[in-house]
Amino acid sequence: MLPQLTDAHARAAARLDPDVWAWLSVGDHDASPWRAHPLWPHVLRDVATVDTSTTLLGARVSTPVVVAPTGYHSLLHPDAELASAGGAVDSGALYIASTRATRTYAEFLSPAAPSWLQVYVMRDRGLTQAVIQRAVAAGARALIVTGDTPRLGLQAHAGLGLAALHGANLDTVPDPRATAQDPSATVDDVAALAADAGLPWLVKGVLRPDDARAVLAAGAAGVIVSNHGNRQLPGAVDTATALPRVVDAVSGGAPVLVDGAIRDGSDVLTALTLGAAAVCVGRPVLWGLAADGRPGVAAVLDALTDDLRLAMALAGAASLTDIDTG
Repeated sequence: MLPQLTDAHARAAARLDPDVWAWLSVGDHDASPWRAHPLWPHVLRDVATVDTSTTLLGARVSTPVVVAPTGYHSLLHPDAELASAGGAVDSGALYIASTRATRTYAEFLSPAAPSWLQVYVMRDRGLTQAVIQRAVAAGARALIVTGDTPRLGLQAHAGLGLAALHGANLDTVPDPRATAQDPSATVDDVAALAADAGLPWLVKGVLRPDDARAVLAAGAAGVIVSNHGNRQLPGAVDTATALPRVVDAVSGGAPVLVDGAIRDGSDVLTALTLGAAAVCVGRPVLWGLAADGRPGVAAVLDALTDDLRLAMALAGAASLTDIDTG
């Protein structure tokens, strides 16, 4: 893990309430699944200048390191999503806002900064649509529908009162029963919600090639390979193993993003060589948020991008298009 991330991790652990730290750490582990996939570097390539910029669904960003959707930022820092979204802006990174945001989208999203909205299909579809409408009005350009949480798995949160925290983008205090994820939701429901919003949509939580093909056939603009930070189904395949299988199934027909245990530039580069268009980073961003607010988030994102730039140079890739895939 990069020294900057190690520092953010230690400072976050020292500053946070122990119960909050325990909730944040569920599913975390030290072993890197990305190291099972060796890199094959080129030599004698011109890498005097290395460009990490890319385009994601039409949005030009400075880095393929994306802020993954995570909720309840007010538990981690008083500036909450204002700080995490601001750090993404400072680093030129795409920001994915959460359904469980604790500040209004109008406060921290902007049409001038690339952002997407993560959506839980809630039992009350009217509330789901209200959240989407508010994010769209604030500038969100795509919907990321989380498909792997029909029910909560390992996400222990006893005593944290999470249900009372995520009503910032609802008109009333949320009823936990109404805002819980709908276990009956299908890909057709997701397509209907996205059609109402008029935005492209991706499905997050895809680990199987057949699921990837199914959501693309239903109209999805892409997929995110994710096992929800190892917080849902015990024994679920790691994303480094799942990624190349999903990439093969998609066959270049749509962007494939990935998250899970990204801790340095070599991890990012490995994911890109396996066919990912970008990587999403969750816990390290939250460590930075807890450690130092907006500058802490920017420091984590910049460290990962700087380390990616070094890894690319050592691999003989001057741009993302120079990275060998497959």
